[in-house]
Amino acid sequence: MAKLIYSLDSAFLGDIALDKERITIGRRPGNDIHIDNLAVSGEHAAITIIGKDAFLEDLGSTNGTLVNGKLITKHILQNGDVIELGKYQLKYVGEAPAANVGGQDDFEKTMIIRPSAMKAVAPAEVAPSASASSAAMKSPAVNAAPRPVADATTQGPVGKLQVLNGASQGKELVLTKALTTLGKPGVQVAVITKRPQGYFITHVEGANYPSVNGSPVGAQAHPLNDHDVLELAGIKMEFYFSPA
Repeated sequence: MAKLIYSLDSAFLGDIALDKERITIGRRPGNDIHIDNLAVSGEHAAITIIGKDAFLEDLGSTNGTLVNGKLITKHILQNGDVIELGKYQLKYVGEAPAANVGGQDDFEKTMIIRPSAMKAVAPAEVAPSASASSAAMKSPAVNAAPRPVADATTQGPVGKLQVLNGASQGKELVLTKALTTLGKPGVQVAVITKRPQGYFITHVEGANYPSVNGSPVGAQAHPLNDHDVLELAGIKMEFYFSPA
């Protein structure tokens, strides 16, 4: 199981297991990782776990979220990445070391569908380096409710998406990969994962959740059934299983 190594000015404070599908970080007590510090926003950042991958997203924080010294909006965590929040560090330790830390190969398993065209792109968003502001620190409190995370798999029935509106109407996408990212970066992004139990859609980015059959999916992974209609970033798509 992946974890975060928690430290303050490089002094070890403890380990945090990433045992939920969505882990929030912030100054408010209701966060899974509670850091009572003025440099940290009330709802600062969130980590979404998809199979063995972890997606870090800044939630519009005042001072920003840094990974390896660079300000990020959204970032797929690699083994050894260091998240910086003021003087606090959260080092990400994956289940196994990544073969090419900092490279682009890991992004090849994801795909972005844009309304104007269906093209594969790498969904990495990294801003220029920035310094995090510092302030007087208090000892942090950490609380997390355990939840098992299912591994993604490429076995089982193969699902497809067919676009129902827009310029790409009628086009199909075969969901053969363990992870498929859909949406418009900066507007609305979701991830479809293939697990032993079937296909699931999870919200990753954007103020509004994607909908399935007209109902928002919420923050947790939502299972997909044959002929469900998804709506994401203004695009409607039908999910269905490919005939045997």
